[in-house]
Amino acid sequence: MTPPLEAAWVEIIDDAAIFPPGNADLADAAAAYVERRGTAYADLVGTFVLRDTDVPKVAAAPGADLPVSIVVTGGAGQIAGPAQACARSNLTPAGVEIALRDLDDLAGNARRVVAAVDAARGEGVLGEDVPVFVELPPGDPTYQWLAAADEVAAAELRLKFRTGGLEAHLFPTAPELAAWIDASLDRETPFKCTAGLHNAVRHTGEDGFEHHGFVNLLLATRRAFDGASAAEVAETLEQRDGAALAAAAGAADLAGARRWFTSFGSCSFSEPLDDLITLGLTEQR
Repeated sequence: MTPPLEAAWVEIIDDAAIFPPGNADLADAAAAYVERRGTAYADLVGTFVLRDTDVPKVAAAPGADLPVSIVVTGGAGQIAGPAQACARSNLTPAGVEIALRDLDDLAGNARRVVAAVDAARGEGVLGEDVPVFVELPPGDPTYQWLAAADEVAAAELRLKFRTGGLEAHLFPTAPELAAWIDASLDRETPFKCTAGLHNAVRHTGEDGFEHHGFVNLLLATRRAFDGASAAEVAETLEQRDGAALAAAAGAADLAGARRWFTSFGSCSFSEPLDDLITLGLTEQR
């Protein structure tokens, strides 16, 4: 029998194959997700990520229950609709993700999201156990940024951080990301990340941007939780030596850190897996 996947990596990847730079066909990506369930590394992947506008277009394979994370493309008023659409199809809402766009009033925007989530839950269209991730804008945490994080935490929602993209400003610096991690832990609020984390170790990508590594990020979260300083957390995020990072990761309780860093969206399944195998953090099957 195939041994279970190490707890630190179970469902750490959310399948975002349809998003840039992958841009996979929606039907093909959904079929690939379902087919992957029979493979040795199926437990590496959690939810299937799609836009709210895609929900009516997805037809899960017969008999298959497709857990979806719904990215809301508009404002808080669009939260309930996709959840209702899921209820009419063979889809399970396993998460909702929404970005705050009112940069002049982030806290007020967060309160509007909280109100919309409460209404959707009260109407029974969004389950009480479905996590809602609120994406805060990039940059150093300002007073308004932290106030919005307070609103998210008070409502027991979760945070979402963008760690990459197609433009340089979407890649946070190590100190910025360290500050985001600190803000989450300070509020005892879980978070997920999206974009730019295809690889385990920090590196300069072919696009010329500095990409964070998902193992760096998980180890940094562990160290921040254990009381490391902001500078030490940033140093962990900046580690480029794969062997040194793997040795440190192997000696740390990364599974415990998953309570806080829950997952990351990736349009690639093979790249993160190949890196884990190469670093010796999971075994070849």
